[in-house]
Amino acid sequence: MPSGLVALALGGFGIGLTEFLIAGLLPRVASSLAVSEAAAGWLISGYALSVAVGAIVLTAATARLPRKNVLVGLVALFVIGNLLSALAPNYPVMLLGRVVAALCHGSFFGIGSLVAGSLVAPERKSRAVAVMFAGLTVANVLGVPFGALLGERWGWRTAFWAVTAIGVLALAGIVALVPGRPPTVGHPGPVPPSGLRAQVRALRSGQVWLTLAATALGYGGMFGAFSYIAYTFTEVGGFSPADVAWLLMVYGVGLVVGNLIGGRAADGDRDRALVLSLLGLTVTLAVFGLLATSATASVVLVFLMGLFGFAGVPGLITRVTDYAHGAALAASANVSASNVGNALGAWLGGLAITAGLGYTAPLYVGAGVVLISTVVMAVAARQAGSPGRPTSRPC
Repeated sequence: MPSGLVALALGGFGIGLTEFLIAGLLPRVASSLAVSEAAAGWLISGYALSVAVGAIVLTAATARLPRKNVLVGLVALFVIGNLLSALAPNYPVMLLGRVVAALCHGSFFGIGSLVAGSLVAPERKSRAVAVMFAGLTVANVLGVPFGALLGERWGWRTAFWAVTAIGVLALAGIVALVPGRPPTVGHPGPVPPSGLRAQVRALRSGQVWLTLAATALGYGGMFGAFSYIAYTFTEVGGFSPADVAWLLMVYGVGLVVGNLIGGRAADGDRDRALVLSLLGLTVTLAVFGLLATSATASVVLVFLMGLFGFAGVPGLITRVTDYAHGAALAASANVSASNVGNALGAWLGGLAITAGLGYTAPLYVGAGVVLISTVVMAVAARQAGSPGRPTSRPC
């Protein structure tokens, strides 16, 4: 495995902590800062919206800069944002810290996924992206539950101090291990567009927009359920607050397994793998809503929620960049779309709870949103005219 992939995974690990850590700490943060559940939810929604904006703006602004330099600057921004969150004396400063940290997220994963793909042969591209995103998924297995434990024992601020320190380590890893000019391994064909105007032109493909829509809806459904999963566990499933940490670990294991399986599957029959993963997530969320009162079923279903929820990630990223001829803006737009979906899902889940529909409502709302994503992906696959094997995809 190229050492650069390890560095990218390390960066993904740190950024993944920031994105998901708050879910396990949300009740404590809300209580500490004296805000409502809905207001605390904006620490998730606001982050997601900032990712969506930052992914496009920062990628466009840095289109002609060396990719390694851009990655270093993005991780530095991530460190500053988490430091603000750790020091936040009130809710506005806390939200500001989340926004600053979020600005780097989309561009890091967008540009990083292209760098990861350039380090391996074309037929292993989705697996390389999966390795990079393994840092994000491992963050849920080790980092998020660990953060929840830190929050329970020493306060939620300790968790953000820990994330800040990990960000510094990730920054050192990027500097040391990512080559300044990543070699392209067996990548014949035209050079990816670098200028902003050329990259915008690369987004004209209808397949690009269908993939972005499927990404936004798929993420939105899963994240709408995940944003309030701590309340579902404690208020419906009968788990204690201390149980949330290990339950999130089960979810994280599902993410890791789904990411690796999805990367391998996408290097085979990509569109079929994407449709099946979205359909599996739809069924999982609906069944979870029905069986949330069962402790045993909750453990199994939260694992499946992670597995199906992340199985499509490598394929969605390589699909959108393939149809955009490798444009960095397309990769970041995919991350942006996912976080627009995250914000939408968290908002819809909060509306359902506020309407008095209970803490299983976000699961049903999520199932409905992912079902729409499944239909969009099926339409895209049909219009593409092939099952999506690497040999038939644009490059």
